Amino acid sequence: MINLILFGPPGSGKGTQAAKLVDKYQLLHISTGDLFRYEIGNSTPLGLEAKSYMDRGMLVPDSVTIGMLRNKVEANPDVAGYIFDGFPRTIPQSEALNALMGEKGQRISKLIMLQVSDEELVERLKERGKTSGRPDDANEEVIRKRIDVYKAETSPVFDFYAEYGRSIKINGVGGIEEIFDRLCAEIDSL
Repeated sequence: MINLILFGPPGSGKGTQAAKLVDKYQLLHISTGDLFRYEIGNSTPLGLEAKSYMDRGMLVPDSVTIGMLRNKVEANPDVAGYIFDGFPRTIPQSEALNALMGEKGQRISKLIMLQVSDEELVERLKERGKTSGRPDDANEEVIRKRIDVYKAETSPVFDFYAEYGRSIKINGVGGIEEIFDRLCAEIDSL
């Protein structure tokens, strides 16, 4: 079973690449962004709470995120593996994910980080903001705050999994297929 964390800052291409990896490796894609949008779109209490944080470029509290993730994993017990996109974002989330996987007799196979420069991220997100309808993609100040929050609060997750020998960085700049080939080479070496 392959359980991957596709990791990187906002705008690094995680969603785009995750969709391609799901097709190739038959994994269940669990995107916290999708979970949040579903909850927000249905105006659930968790969704409204998540939206208030996202609109300010802040991380959603762990209790909200972990609750949504657990429900998704438990609703899909018979899959070939998972690809986590946008989760975990903190060390406590990493510990919670490891515990959840451990309950199922599994572990995270690899955390793969897409490396992209800050300026490239800002340009990608501003472009995405033209069609995404997400206010956090349309405002450069909020975008830069999201990148800063990622660096301060989320990037330590890479080191957490590195302690287990399961973290790797790949170049997230280039054509979609070129980046996908880099990802596949890493996954195929597992």
